[in-house]
Amino acid sequence: MPRLIQKLVLVLVTAWVLPALADSSLLNVSYDVARDFYKDYNPIFQKYWKARSGESVELKQSHAGSSKQVRAVADGLEADVVTMNQASDVDFLAGKGLVTKDYAKKFPNNASPYTSTMVFIVRKGNPRALQDWADLIKPGVQVILPHPKNTGNGRYSYLAAWGYALRQPGGNDKSAQEFVSKLLRNAPLFASGGRDATTTFMQRKIGDVLVSFESEAELIAREFGKGEFDIIYPSLSILTEFPVAIVDKVVDKKGTRKLAQAYLDYLWSKEGQENAAQNFLRPRDAELLRKYAAQFPAIKTFTVDEVFGGWARATPAHFRDGGTFDQIYQSK
Repeated sequence: MPRLIQKLVLVLVTAWVLPALADSSLLNVSYDVARDFYKDYNPIFQKYWKARSGESVELKQSHAGSSKQVRAVADGLEADVVTMNQASDVDFLAGKGLVTKDYAKKFPNNASPYTSTMVFIVRKGNPRALQDWADLIKPGVQVILPHPKNTGNGRYSYLAAWGYALRQPGGNDKSAQEFVSKLLRNAPLFASGGRDATTTFMQRKIGDVLVSFESEAELIAREFGKGEFDIIYPSLSILTEFPVAIVDKVVDKKGTRKLAQAYLDYLWSKEGQENAAQNFLRPRDAELLRKYAAQFPAIKTFTVDEVFGGWARATPAHFRDGGTFDQIYQSK
């Protein structure tokens, strides 16, 4: 067969075969450090969906700082679903008419299939003897965290420190702001996202302590080994939740609503919850949480609702232009 004809046949066969590899596709736009969780979850869901519907599905992931991600969706990135690490980002999309305003009622647990908390990751042996939030404001201590204005990880770190200070004897908003101001002055830089913060701390060897999700600390162990760092649980931290939602305008346009609903629903299945635990996220399933009790030490936590009146109040007060973060940062 002449070479030109061979090439034409190959192109035609490829064009015919590739679309047949998947009956449909779905894009999950998510926060920075969720990439490993969904990398493991997607094959589990694909197997389930194939058995249930007979269809093959292509699952695509997009990860970056959470606020950057929702802005991308608002600007036209066609996400079928968003899986974020704070309600304010999903609320932003609801305000744009992309997500239903009652998204938190569409799934159990206020649409958060698992939880985590903020912990300290320190150099092996904890050479600076960092045990609690108060140690992070000591002179000379370098704290690595993502940007509090642009990332969910950074916002949770900021609010965790604020809540800790607020709940100390005699604590009030003024003392909490002074405390967080001292902590941020100890940050030599703000990383662009949770994974960037990890790279800064672990690979670039910058900083004495990395503040991050409990789940991220354990994932670091997979990559760098337990011998490279210690995990410190402070006396008080914040409960971090991870809301999920369907992007209505996109799924209605693409005809993928049924698939998107199933993709998010399955996060609450036994298999989905097991995957959460294996990725060091605290499952909502009580039986599995007991099974993995040794993996999740008890820690006293507070919620954004309890201390700040919810994200709808915390976001404008602290992270909008002119909020307390800007006030602190401008005087840093």
